[in-house]
Amino acid sequence: MNVKKQIFEGEGVTLDFKKTITSCEKIARTMVAFANNKGGRLLIGVADDGTIKGVKSEDEERYMITKAAHLYSRPALEPIFEEVYVDDKLVLIVDTPASNLKPHYALAEDGKWWVYVRVKDKSVLASKVVVDVLKRSADSNGVLIEYSTKEKSLLEYLETTARITVKEYCDLVKVGRRAAQRILVNMILSGVIRVHTTEKEEYYTAA
Repeated sequence: MNVKKQIFEGEGVTLDFKKTITSCEKIARTMVAFANNKGGRLLIGVADDGTIKGVKSEDEERYMITKAAHLYSRPALEPIFEEVYVDDKLVLIVDTPASNLKPHYALAEDGKWWVYVRVKDKSVLASKVVVDVLKRSADSNGVLIEYSTKEKSLLEYLETTARITVKEYCDLVKVGRRAAQRILVNMILSGVIRVHTTEKEEYYTAA
């Protein structure tokens, strides 16, 4: 594993840099987003721009991360620690594997528990559809869909228009938001459509 190469490639879906750990809430959010996705790695002692600063007190960083993983994440996470020297500076590597207990929730500053997912190099609040997909993909053995006119309308729409949002789908088949979300979750789980989350919006395309 070449840490320098990873730093050079920059932050992304599975990599996050932290100069130092200042908040259990923030670090829990990143680790939860990793666990809900494909897993990920934190490099502590590296600034956002990739400058290697090194960690001053490795014990303190480790304590904060363990506390965030156990007390600020639900279900609790078990991060894997490793120490490496890069240019004579100590970098703490923290791996959070992909979880099979999804969804994981992080405790926010407002005292509420929220689900986060990784979008590019950000940890973003998951929508209701994504939370349901995470919940059901953890305990489902595939979903059997019976195509009603509502599912057919969605697929026909996606043949001519590349993408659709929940609101557009509600308007298309004249159902409420909750019913629309339920149909979308089933179709994502059965691999018929894909969900795309960006920082600004969420939309669906044919798989």
